Amino acid sequence: MIFEGRSYCVLVVSSSQKMNEALKPLLTGRNYKKVTFTGSVASANRLLLENSYDFVIINSPLPDDFGTKLAIDISAGRNTVCMQLIKADLYEEACAEVTRCGVFPLSKPTSSAMISQGLVWMESAREKLRKLDKKALTIEEKMEEIRLINRAKWLLIEKENMSEPDAHRYIEKQAMNTSAHKREIAESIIKKYT
Repeated sequence: MIFEGRSYCVLVVSSSQKMNEALKPLLTGRNYKKVTFTGSVASANRLLLENSYDFVIINSPLPDDFGTKLAIDISAGRNTVCMQLIKADLYEEACAEVTRCGVFPLSKPTSSAMISQGLVWMESAREKLRKLDKKALTIEEKMEEIRLINRAKWLLIEKENMSEPDAHRYIEKQAMNTSAHKREIAESIIKKYT
């Protein structure tokens, strides 16, 4: 297993019982903790509103739509990776449309080996998204810290008549003297003056 210790939630959108039966063994015994099957775009949209999925596999066409718009909408979200199974005669046209949007297209008929390979690609993409989310979160936290420190500096400038460099040095010095983070010092200054 490439991503040992990871578990994924999967939604399969397929009205074909034959395809569902072929997918079931591929989605068991791996890192899939929850696998849900549904047969239409409408029911898939309801499930997507109620639950969070790592992967969505769409077996096109579906009874209420082809499934391409659903695949594109899913891929526009941040954390869900989507694979669309498309009939060979429609594959080229649909592939051009969905690939640009981050959907993994797979021509059918296909084999278990190809679907397994597609699942590995999806796992890889999902792990990359996890890393990007983590990185974005740390950047967001750093930005919030900078905003707090700036707010504290402006309060020192306003209330203590310090210059901007003096306010900056004051916060740094307080952090060093108390072995605290600059964020903590900034929060205490904000609390003191607001």
